[in-house]
Amino acid sequence: MKIAISSDHGGNNLRQEIIKLLAELGLEFVDLGPDSNEAVDFPDYATPVANGVASGDFDRGILICGTGIGMSIAANKVKGIRCALVHDVFSAKATRQHNDSNILAMGERVIGPGHAREVVAAWLNTQFEGGRHERRIGKLMELEN
Repeated sequence: MKIAISSDHGGNNLRQEIIKLLAELGLEFVDLGPDSNEAVDFPDYATPVANGVASGDFDRGILICGTGIGMSIAANKVKGIRCALVHDVFSAKATRQHNDSNILAMGERVIGPGHAREVVAAWLNTQFEGGRHERRIGKLMELEN
């Protein structure tokens, strides 16, 4: 699994924590920045991750800002993206099982680093259930056309 990860300035610290987790798990990932704590515009960092996942360059993406809201809105503007804003383990598993989410968004000002690691691990380790959920995903994809 190849993962793209990015944040804005409001998610920089949590992004660094999640990068450590990805390395510990031995996963292949690309950090798309930013490289400083100076203020940046979240769409500039959400879009490359979303485009990379949509094109198949990455299997999944992780986006972090202050709340996760801006990043999730920006990512979901890209065709083929199902970005879920998640701050708990149950929802992380459910969005993979039922929605086949391909990008996870979180807010550094909402979730602590220890719990965020648990959320990311659950999201990465949960598979899409398929079955009745495939019909629903198909309907979501039709909305994009």
